[in-house]
Amino acid sequence: MPRRNFILFDVDGTLMDAVANQRRVWHAWAARHGLDGDEVYAVALRTRPVETFAAVVPDLDPDVCLTLLHELEDADVRSGEYSAFAGAAELLTALPTGSWALVTSNYEHRVRGRFERTGLPLPHLVVDAASVTEGKPSPAPYLLAADRLGASPADCLVVEDAPSGVRSGLDAGMTVWTVNSPDAPEGGAHRHFPSLAAAAPEILAFAGTV
Repeated sequence: MPRRNFILFDVDGTLMDAVANQRRVWHAWAARHGLDGDEVYAVALRTRPVETFAAVVPDLDPDVCLTLLHELEDADVRSGEYSAFAGAAELLTALPTGSWALVTSNYEHRVRGRFERTGLPLPHLVVDAASVTEGKPSPAPYLLAADRLGASPADCLVVEDAPSGVRSGLDAGMTVWTVNSPDAPEGGAHRHFPSLAAAAPEILAFAGTV
């Protein structure tokens, strides 16, 4: 039986440009607490939400903080403007059914909402924040995706944009490529491409479609 390869995509920053949305949500969250939006967003870029709360509002209940953040994120899915990176729709459409999945630190209902609004095709498998007890940079999310696809980690290509995702994929024993920045992010990915569109032919080749 010929070897089959699988593609595991991060979402925000990899397939979809959601930077403006993330900034807007964190600025709205900061305003609710009388904080400077730029300062809070600078912290949020480097840490998980619970760590951001501990840094900027250490005296507040993190569960209450997270509830507000989720409310703002859900509202943004319904009303915010989103755009897929150039070539994303064509790339995902060209991949064989069952050969790819999404592995995201967000929640599946938000990912589905964003994909529906931008017209991106959805795979059968989405591994989200609720799927694992340890998120990126732990290898757990990517290992779970491989397991559910019936794939060996060695046969998986991870496509990422952030250092935490790079570390997650590498520690899972997978090939890792990064996209959508002039320079490769920290972490030691195997290859880097300045854009998703530039990487698309190589991703399709890895998947065995060309």
